[in-house]
Amino acid sequence: MPNLVEVSYAQTGKSQSTNEMGMRTMQSRAYESRDAQYLLLKAPPASGKSRALMFLALDKLLNQGLDKVIVAVPEKSIGASFASTDLKSHGFYADWEVNETYNLCTSGVEKSKVEAFKAFLKSDAKILICTHATLRFAFEGLEESAFDNTLLAIDEFHHVSADGDNRLGELIRLLMANSTAHMVAMTGSYFRGDSVPVLLPEDEEKFRKVSYDYYEQLNGYEFLKSLGIGYHFYQGRYTSAIDEILDTDKKTILHIPNVNSGESTKDKHKEVDTILSIIGEVVDVSEDGIIIIKRHSDGKLLKVADLVNDEPKEREKVATYLRNIKHIDDMDLIIALGMAKEGFDWPYCEHALTVGYRSSLTEIIQIIGRATRDSDNKTHAQFTNLIAQPDADNDEVKLSVNNMLKAITASLLMEQVLAPSFKFKPRFEHDETENRKGEVKIKGFKLPSSKRVGEIIASDLNDLKATILQDEQMLKAMPENVDAEVINQVLIPKIIRVKYPELDEKEVESLRQHVVVDSVIKNGEIKEEGDKKFIRMAGKFVNIDELHIDLIDTINPFQKAFEILSKSVTTGVLKLIQESIASTRMSMSEEEAVILYPKIITFKQKTGRLPHIQTEDALEKRMAEAVVFLKNLKRERMNG
Repeated sequence: MPNLVEVSYAQTGKSQSTNEMGMRTMQSRAYESRDAQYLLLKAPPASGKSRALMFLALDKLLNQGLDKVIVAVPEKSIGASFASTDLKSHGFYADWEVNETYNLCTSGVEKSKVEAFKAFLKSDAKILICTHATLRFAFEGLEESAFDNTLLAIDEFHHVSADGDNRLGELIRLLMANSTAHMVAMTGSYFRGDSVPVLLPEDEEKFRKVSYDYYEQLNGYEFLKSLGIGYHFYQGRYTSAIDEILDTDKKTILHIPNVNSGESTKDKHKEVDTILSIIGEVVDVSEDGIIIIKRHSDGKLLKVADLVNDEPKEREKVATYLRNIKHIDDMDLIIALGMAKEGFDWPYCEHALTVGYRSSLTEIIQIIGRATRDSDNKTHAQFTNLIAQPDADNDEVKLSVNNMLKAITASLLMEQVLAPSFKFKPRFEHDETENRKGEVKIKGFKLPSSKRVGEIIASDLNDLKATILQDEQMLKAMPENVDAEVINQVLIPKIIRVKYPELDEKEVESLRQHVVVDSVIKNGEIKEEGDKKFIRMAGKFVNIDELHIDLIDTINPFQKAFEILSKSVTTGVLKLIQESIASTRMSMSEEEAVILYPKIITFKQKTGRLPHIQTEDALEKRMAEAVVFLKNLKRERMNG
């Protein structure tokens, strides 16, 4: 199946080049905000967040008077990214030096690590590396004041949640309220995949945000010039389809499904054995725990790492081997379940093959990031999601449909994450000036109505889109099912109000316009004819100079996801999807009925009749439902 998303890059080399202090573009951008007490650094995998933290932390220790630095990572293997590093020889004024006594991301019981954490706070040592878990456990026995004059750096910050039961989130709130601690929060995406925000609005406002997007990162590479995102559907068990898409000539990370998911066979070890037997014959297991397989097709020996194995000693051996890979021939295939996502560095990886739907955009970004390191062995990186095709005989068909739609919409969002950013501005009457490069002017368009809205547009727009795209109501609002204006003027504002309850209606509207415009424009095909530019929207080309917000509001910003879907599955499956969605239709709201009313009048003028509720046309049916709704509403008000 062809890729749903295929993006090419300019290979400028800019994101890999360094300045006179040894900083890459993103690191230099972060360093400019080094004086902020609370800093949120949003940058994709492989952009150099760990080294950016080193620059920031050393400045706070040496120039801002802080005493200590604590770096917390979600799992031990990521701690290696913050090991002692020579920075002076590249132009910086100090090296990052970690006393191994206080590198707590090594093997050992948790109790001793907690004691070591507390000892560090009383010692003369400057830097400590630990896991999120160690930080949480140690914090339970300490006063917030113990962290005064300390920089706390949280890697993979999306693990934090404003939910009161999230202990890491509560820890951060207490430190912000009751200590002088500084914080650097680092993440590839601020989207959690659930309805709970990472931080409460009043806490989030205290963070200065530094953003570096995926497009900047990949466009500035030296070797990697394209990325493909594709979906492959299977029936039966996923292991029967692995052979079709697992190319063992490509360096691959294969993530098998969570044992609690519908795609899992519930026996993860047997799944690994099946995959190995499909590839070839196991001929040896090295002292490092690496499996040697003789490939069926040609007898070539392949090196495979099994990170699904639960046995601690074996897993640690394999993890140690992977951390020390230096050559392209050191590894061919990594099979993992929960590991090798965040912070895992294997530059040679060409293909991230993931089985099963992933609910969080953050997780998808992290997995894709395993294959998007710049390396001289590849010009193309590939992400493939292998997901179950809905089966009419399956009782879980609605869940399968929902998951498929979320997978497709996630790929659409990734396409937008990977595209260059446009700047949108209002076009006022008699404005004849041309759009500057990367700028689009739109009649009736509103500028950000407040500083807060501007910050969301600058830093959180993709995360907001992720929330919108994966909303249950939005997934029911399929093309030919709910009118585009209802999506744009009713559903999207509702989601914005929930996500950002602090915004007033004027702010909600300006943010809504940016979401809709950004989605429609980025999904539109642009062509030039003479000195004019045209953008394809809703099946026709529109002169960019004549764009109006009212026109854009008549277009479903996520239409392309479902055009993709219709091309990717069989007619039978598409019918199944439509029936499943029809059975879970949204209830009619007064807002939707009001928007549909003039369309009902137009429909009657054209056809000479009111819409029929028994029609096969989903939009006509929705209009007929609106007629019934409005009649009932009128009756209630007359009787009220």
